[in-house]
Amino acid sequence: MTEKKSSATDNHLVAELRESFGKGFARRLRAAGRIPAVIYGHGTDPQHVSLPAHEVGLILRKANQILELDIAGKSLLALVKDVQKDPVRQIIEHLDLVIVKKGEKVNVEVPIHVVGESFSGTMVMLDLNTLRLEVEATHIPENVTVDVEGLEEGSQIHVRDIALPAGAISHDDPDALVVNIVVPTAQAEPDTEAAEGEAAEGAAEGESTDADGGSDDAPAEADSE
Repeated sequence: MTEKKSSATDNHLVAELRESFGKGFARRLRAAGRIPAVIYGHGTDPQHVSLPAHEVGLILRKANQILELDIAGKSLLALVKDVQKDPVRQIIEHLDLVIVKKGEKVNVEVPIHVVGESFSGTMVMLDLNTLRLEVEATHIPENVTVDVEGLEEGSQIHVRDIALPAGAISHDDPDALVVNIVVPTAQAEPDTEAAEGEAAEGAAEGESTDADGGSDDAPAEADSE
């Protein structure tokens, strides 16, 4: 099962062309509530724009977003390809956008979302977090859902078992393991009393060995003449 995202028209933004560059200008731009971005693809020259920071932040709470941009009165669809953030404050600092056309396909990584509860006493091990899909640009799913309801120990779900959106192609190994149902192994607590007993027994044997060793090392008495 897959969950489709809203159409690109929900992500409509007005982009402003920019001709100034550099870190200083980018800081002033962000201070004014806008984010610098570059748009490329389809054989066009890169376009440098700025986008409203608040709206972008809301949109990018989900992956693989398609933006419908208004640039000087012209409409353009662009896929968010890369998001650069401040490593400490996690503030969006820059975006790389790729031009897409309706009907064309793009390669994206789509998150895997596990639903349901496996059989009582078992645990769900997720081996893959995303699937690499080739899908239509304007119909990228928000996630791919994997249902583990009632699955018992030893059950496995592989890439080949997952239902993909119509027309989508997976670029992952069909035999790759996605979900494995296991029973948690309890770690045995150390037997303190037994350990102490073994230590005491070892110490006693050591003392006995030392006593025997003393008689063997004693000098022999000389024969009387």
